[in-house]
Amino acid sequence: MITSVHNEQVKYVTSLHHNKGRKESGEYLIEGKRFVYEALTREAPVKKIYFVSSMKLPNQEIFNQETTADIPGLVDRASSLGIPVEEVSETVLKKMSTTEEPQGILGIVKKISFSWQDITAGDNSIMLVIDGIKDPGNLGTILRTALAADVKHIILTKGTVDLYNPKVLRSSMGAIFSQAILSEKTPEEVVDFCLQRHIMLAVSTMEGDSIFKENIRDHDPLALIIGNEAFGPSEYFLKKAAKRYSIPMYNNVESLNAAMAAGIFLYELRRQVQFL
Repeated sequence: MITSVHNEQVKYVTSLHHNKGRKESGEYLIEGKRFVYEALTREAPVKKIYFVSSMKLPNQEIFNQETTADIPGLVDRASSLGIPVEEVSETVLKKMSTTEEPQGILGIVKKISFSWQDITAGDNSIMLVIDGIKDPGNLGTILRTALAADVKHIILTKGTVDLYNPKVLRSSMGAIFSQAILSEKTPEEVVDFCLQRHIMLAVSTMEGDSIFKENIRDHDPLALIIGNEAFGPSEYFLKKAAKRYSIPMYNNVESLNAAMAAGIFLYELRRQVQFL
C-alpha cells in the first residue's frame, strides 16, 4: 500500500497531469469508476490501477453496472486480466487525481498510435476532422457525440487541444477506446489524404448550404470539418473543401457552441446515410 505522496509512483502519475509528461511517457491517466470500467470493458491497454479500498465519495456519479461498478469489482476484474493493481491511501489518491473529488480509483493507460491506414472510408461513411478546437470540454463532448452517431474515424489537426488532456477524457466518457483518432496533422496532410481516397471534404461554416437540404448519399464518403470555436475552419480547408454546410439560425441567434453544432451536423449526416 502506498501511503506517501513522495513515492516515485505518485510522482510519475502526477507527471501525467501535464502534456509534457504524457508525451514523454506515451501514457495517460484515467479517473473514476465509469472510465475505468469502460477501459477494462473495451480492452484498452491499461498498465496499472490504483485504488482506495474505503473512501467517502461525495457526489458520486450515478452508475448502475451491477457489482462491476464497485471499486472492489473493478479491482477484481483488472486483476483477472493480469493488470497490476495497487492500493493507496486517500491522501495519495487525492494527490494523484486531477479532480477535487476523486472517486477512489484511477488507472494508467498506454496511448495507441494510429496511422493513416487505420482511417478508412467505405460506402456511406462519415469521417470527422476537428480543426483547432481549444476547449477540452468541447473536444471531449464532440468525440462522445461522434461515437454515438457511429463516427469512429477522426483526425485532429495541429493546434487542437491535447486528446489526452484530463478534461477531454472526462468529457469523452471513454469514447476514445472505440475510435481511431489521428492527432497533430496539418490541413495539407488531411486534404492530400482525402483526395487520394476520394473522400469529399465539407466544412461547417456560418455561410453555406443548409445541411438539412443536402443528401450526402450523392457525395459519400465524406469528411466533415469542425473548426475553431472563435474562427472556424482554417483558410486552407475553406479553399479546398468541395462543400460548405451550415445550420439555419432563427430569432437573431448568431452561432451555436462548437460541440452542439457538431452534434447537429453529425446526426443529420447519419440520418441521411441511413434513412434517405
